[in-house]
Amino acid sequence: MTHHELTVKSIVYGRKRFLKRWPALLEVSELTKSYHEVRGVKNLSFQVESGTALGLLGPNGAGKTTTIRLLMGFMKPDLGSASIWGLDCWRDRAELKEITGYLPGELHFMEQFTGQEFLDLIEGMHGAPQTIRKKQRDLLRALELDPKQRIRKMSKGMKQKLGIIAALMLDAPVLILDEPSSGLDPLMQKTFIELILEEKKREKTIFMSSHHFAEIERTCERVGMIRDGELLAIQDITLLKQKERQTFDIEVSGEEDAELLRQSGLTLYPLDQLKFTIQVTGEQELLWKTLAQIRVRRFQQGSLELEEAFMHYYHSSLRGDNT
Repeated sequence: MTHHELTVKSIVYGRKRFLKRWPALLEVSELTKSYHEVRGVKNLSFQVESGTALGLLGPNGAGKTTTIRLLMGFMKPDLGSASIWGLDCWRDRAELKEITGYLPGELHFMEQFTGQEFLDLIEGMHGAPQTIRKKQRDLLRALELDPKQRIRKMSKGMKQKLGIIAALMLDAPVLILDEPSSGLDPLMQKTFIELILEEKKREKTIFMSSHHFAEIERTCERVGMIRDGELLAIQDITLLKQKERQTFDIEVSGEEDAELLRQSGLTLYPLDQLKFTIQVTGEQELLWKTLAQIRVRRFQQGSLELEEAFMHYYHSSLRGDNT
């Protein structure tokens, strides 16, 4: 048995011991990949710890899929490095497949197979332990997929479910998912989110790209924002939302209070004579000074959607006024 084979077995079967050695389970350092005509990625650096999920947001062509292909060892980086559980993503790419559940952004199946035949093939490639078969059944039930149908007759959503099942049923400690809920209806998107939350409870390390802001917001602690192949920032989702514009709904006791609010300098959106929405960007000192001077019947902080926070951060970076 080779050194790498021993390493992989210690990862899979001696997880607690290995975690002590590799606290940063997925680590990227100054990762760079260039193409002649297609934009790549430049100087990417980030980490994902055990039991956490990092989501990558950005427009088409920003570098999300290139990043994932580098992590999966499908391409050799020009500069920098990426490692998962201490395995180099390029040099140890064969061993890496043993500990990684992967869902590509573009699914390509053997169309003549039934869904079950495809899943059986994946099972056989991983030794077909009983735990895989049980998890497969649970996933088929959760995603409401009949695997007896031939893949060529499946809709895009059904094929997406099949890809998700193939990635999750292996019970790999690391999940790398490219646009995982693409093609799913809203009900199945919700089910997918619940499945990912269950995986996190089991200390899985998850890296995923997505166009669905709600999906990232529900499943990830941190979000990376990428544009033109460069990482703008890695932000804690809660802090990102707090840092950007926030809204507050307020109802004051009388017209005198309403007039004081109008004259305060705060950004107001009247709802009726005594009710307003207040929008605050950055520091909230003026808000709290104003509230101390008026009688308030009701005051509630509105939730800032991740999509709004991301778009504000993204466009402010284009203007060069984001710190």
